[in-house]
Amino acid sequence: MSEIPDWENLNVINRNKEKGHVSTISYIDQKTALKKSKSIFFKSLKGTWKFHWVPKPSDRPVDFHKSNYDVKEWDEIQVPGTFELQGYGMPYYLATSYPPALRKRRAPNIDKKDNPVGSYKQSVRIPKEWKDREIFIHFAGVKSAFYLWVNSQEVGYSQGSMTPAEFNITNYLKSGNNQIAVEVYKWSDGSYLEDQDFWFLGGIFRDVFLYSKPKVFVRDYFARCDFDENYNDAELKIRVNIKNTLEKSIKGYKLETSLLDHSTKAVESDPILISHVKIPGSSDLVLDLEAFIRKPMKWSAETPYLYHLLLKLINPKGEVEEILHNRLGFCKVEIKDSQIFINGQSVIFKGVNHHDFDPETGCTVPYERMVQDVKIMKQNNINAVRTSHYPADTRFYDLCDEYGLYVLDEANLEAHGFMGDIYLKKKLKDKWSTSAVDRMERMVELNKNHPSIFMWSLGNEACFGPPHYKMKEAALRIDSTRPIHYENDLNLEVSDVFSTMYFTPQKMEKVGKLETVKYRFPNGSISPETYADKPYIQCEYAHAMGNSLGNFQAFMDVFEKYPNCVGGFIWDFVDQGLSKTTDNGKKYWAYGGDFGDKPNSSNFCINGIVRPDRTPNPSLFEVKKVYQNISVEAIDLVTGDVKIHNKYRFLNAKFLKIEWEVTGNGEMLKQGSIPSKSIEPLSSKRITIPYEKPDLSPGVEYHLLLKFSLKKATLWGEKGYVVAWEQFELPYKIAETETIPLDLPAVELEYTEKEIKVVGRDFTITFGKSSGVLESYTFNNIPIVSYPLHPNFWRAPIDNDNLKRVVSYNYPSLGWLIPANSWKNASENRSIKKIRVDKISSDVKLVEVTMKFPKNRELYKTTYTIDGKGEILVEVEFKPSKELMRLGMQMLLNEDLKHFKWFGRGPHETYEDRKTGAQLGIYSASVEDLIHDYVYPQENGNRTDVRWITVTNDEGKGFKITDYKGTLLNFSAWPYTQDELEKAEHIHELPRKDNITFNIDYRQRGVGGDSPALPTVHEEYKLKKDVTYSYSFKIIPLI
Repeated sequence: MSEIPDWENLNVINRNKEKGHVSTISYIDQKTALKKSKSIFFKSLKGTWKFHWVPKPSDRPVDFHKSNYDVKEWDEIQVPGTFELQGYGMPYYLATSYPPALRKRRAPNIDKKDNPVGSYKQSVRIPKEWKDREIFIHFAGVKSAFYLWVNSQEVGYSQGSMTPAEFNITNYLKSGNNQIAVEVYKWSDGSYLEDQDFWFLGGIFRDVFLYSKPKVFVRDYFARCDFDENYNDAELKIRVNIKNTLEKSIKGYKLETSLLDHSTKAVESDPILISHVKIPGSSDLVLDLEAFIRKPMKWSAETPYLYHLLLKLINPKGEVEEILHNRLGFCKVEIKDSQIFINGQSVIFKGVNHHDFDPETGCTVPYERMVQDVKIMKQNNINAVRTSHYPADTRFYDLCDEYGLYVLDEANLEAHGFMGDIYLKKKLKDKWSTSAVDRMERMVELNKNHPSIFMWSLGNEACFGPPHYKMKEAALRIDSTRPIHYENDLNLEVSDVFSTMYFTPQKMEKVGKLETVKYRFPNGSISPETYADKPYIQCEYAHAMGNSLGNFQAFMDVFEKYPNCVGGFIWDFVDQGLSKTTDNGKKYWAYGGDFGDKPNSSNFCINGIVRPDRTPNPSLFEVKKVYQNISVEAIDLVTGDVKIHNKYRFLNAKFLKIEWEVTGNGEMLKQGSIPSKSIEPLSSKRITIPYEKPDLSPGVEYHLLLKFSLKKATLWGEKGYVVAWEQFELPYKIAETETIPLDLPAVELEYTEKEIKVVGRDFTITFGKSSGVLESYTFNNIPIVSYPLHPNFWRAPIDNDNLKRVVSYNYPSLGWLIPANSWKNASENRSIKKIRVDKISSDVKLVEVTMKFPKNRELYKTTYTIDGKGEILVEVEFKPSKELMRLGMQMLLNEDLKHFKWFGRGPHETYEDRKTGAQLGIYSASVEDLIHDYVYPQENGNRTDVRWITVTNDEGKGFKITDYKGTLLNFSAWPYTQDELEKAEHIHELPRKDNITFNIDYRQRGVGGDSPALPTVHEEYKLKKDVTYSYSFKIIPLI
């Protein structure tokens, strides 16, 4: 019987690998350590390596690790980086199942004909300053398993992709050039634990470096704190592990511990602690240190104050052996009263899930991209991030500490492909414990000093069983200061919080009220006896796939209403589209299937509030508004009295500048600012905005806008950056009385076999007898409408509409939910029942068209009233027999009518259930500015609450559409047709037409977003069947 390869053997996860620990890079002096300058005891191995790739293990160059093996003709590859995105092999995207190489009913086996192997080789010289020191090699991340050789000698083996693998290579080195050889297997038994709704990629994808330590060195340390009952004074507790690699005992060493403030001034005494060290040969010493700190500055996401912690190891001669540096935050996490408290204050986590992702390099993320991500989060009022579904790059945690983000740190454990398989869950019950515990321990050991981490997660969607009990026990042995999270713990046996995914606001409210809640459909439920004492958190909610994130405000309303509902994490931050180029040079963002990967989950990886390049999706503006920490309540808008609510937990609102504007029909009338107000956290203050009542005009809407901006620049925002705003309609309005113009030019009617023409002095308007719609409109011989204005009830399906595509990849059992497409071609299949023409007067004519649509019981009626000025009043009445996607009209515009200006919500795209984050105002845009290129093309570019819109050419000629009698309109315009939009699967497949598609709508169905790619639009945002809808608008020539 052949020997089981390590990469299929559940009993082998590491060989000769160092235990997990925090970063312990040595510095030679305090100045260098504080500046985090490059240490002389650190050597990066980033760059070009020699490389050879094969599709299966049997083809690999077995002896390549030997020093005499010639690799001159090998390719070169960048490290860090993945195989696939440098031209070797195929990326796979699957959301909930395994690629073909992973056969779940044969787990932990791997298909030996489909397991790519990458062989890496590099030469390195050891710096002379490292003589007589211990030398380690550090791999920050390798997917998914690898062997290491140094100078032809095997050093060790590792798997577990998302935490570092370190090896002590001191005894394998020689003077001069040293050869490092690494053999990486894309798949291993560990891959079954890494089915994480992400791209399956392979290679050395995170940093690789060497570092050296003295023979006696600090191996690990854990700094934490405790506060007195008033959270004023703190006890700093540090557990330090010092290792003696010498065979003889050592004594006379001492460890000095210093604490410096942000400006590097010593806190208390310097050092605050001196510990004498005596260690037997080849042994470790653990020191438990404590220091009393008077009134330290406390760390929170709002006030991310960091101290400098220095550990200085000194030998008996008084020489500094090494200095270690860490940024320390005083932060205590507690669960009390079914809430999560940070330094004694309850917190609402306004979070987002975050994958390590870059469109060019996949899971190899440049530092600049991490900084960009953190800044975007802070700028948009996001205060928390979940590292879904594995530990992030260590530099990301440093940024969260520095900028201020709460982190739910998640272990590298997801076995989604096993989730629904009862047979496998029983068969594999405890076989994965060793791997699971190792992953948990290494995450906690690595990241335990980060104040930003408020909770550890045991993983995601990895069933539930013995491994999770053991993982929690392992975590608590290392760190008992933070709670434990696991969403799949349905009976809350190990999780310290009640965590769910994709509960609707209505379900969340049941939790807030401590009611029994249906959980894990179709038959499960959880009672308040089980969860009442635990905080409730949504580890995933508000699924942001494509045009989504509807009714987002409803979630925040629940979080703010019920104290036990402590927040959640949007799914997710970034569209995970990989950069790809067509044969003719067009770049686009690729998703599952675009690399020939079969099976795949299509575009289910495109779920972000930002696009792959981090430009905003429209949902980001909604997030910023809903998550903002200042709200304003109108008390008496006649006198300008309002109440400002400061929702910050730790910040006084005086750091914000307050500005106000009064507008009339979107035009600026008055503006000003008021002195900043001292409003304590979670407090309110009533103030008066010093505006005067404007001179009122009939029919004008008056609005007050309040803006709150940064008085000083921060790490993430410039001075003047607006963090919150509120807008109110002022109670000043004079009704506009409709005046009937006198002495208008006469209007005549002309009939042909196919047309009805309404002819005025300056215009001709044509209706088709067979089409029943307005087909053309010229004014002063200039075409205003050149193409039919026809009814439209359909939209190019958004991801939350397009169940047919989504369920075929992910949820085949939900096929019954796919809605009928009965409205898609309804307009072109209409039948004209009646056209009535009335002569109201010599200067006003009426055309009334009644039409019938397939499978609809009621008739559709449109009335056009045309006066001598050429103005058209359009009135529509309709009672649908089935729910509608939209109710409106569509036509093509001549290419020169490309300038759009409107009074409504903007400037960005909005929909009925996603418009909280858009202000009412007057905005201008080209057609290219109006559209939004979702990675997977779909309905886009809508604007809501529109009072009027002008469509003009370069000379300002065209037409204006105004709402009539308070009918607020929607509009959109695209440089392609609706049919082309629906057929396209990538942005580059959308043609750019000379003509422009123009939509003028009463309303559209909302976009939804409560659940992943399901039609979860709330009732109030639907266009319901058997309801009579009516709307009206005017078309006015601008010539």
